[in-house]
Amino acid sequence: MKVFAIASTKPTLTPDKLKEHMPAEVPATLKRYLNGTVERLWFREGSGPVFLMNVESVEATNESLATLPLVANGLMSYEVFPLRCSARSAC
Repeated sequence: MKVFAIASTKPTLTPDKLKEHMPAEVPATLKRYLNGTVERLWFREGSGPVFLMNVESVEATNESLATLPLVANGLMSYEVFPLRCSARSAC
């Protein structure tokens, strides 16, 4: 199944905390891209990334995102939106 995962930063995410956690966040995100979990990604200035993800379930999405360093440290959260294919498009 495909889902959009849209990040929101929390007020506790300061520039110093971002610098502290990005060395781990980038490889963790890249790992998901390379294994096909994250199909596409975009960045919203000041809000964080938006992922188009290939996952087995919404629960699997939430479990995966929870291990990202910024989420695990309470600095970012994701809202997950399951997607369905239209009759005209192949998924």
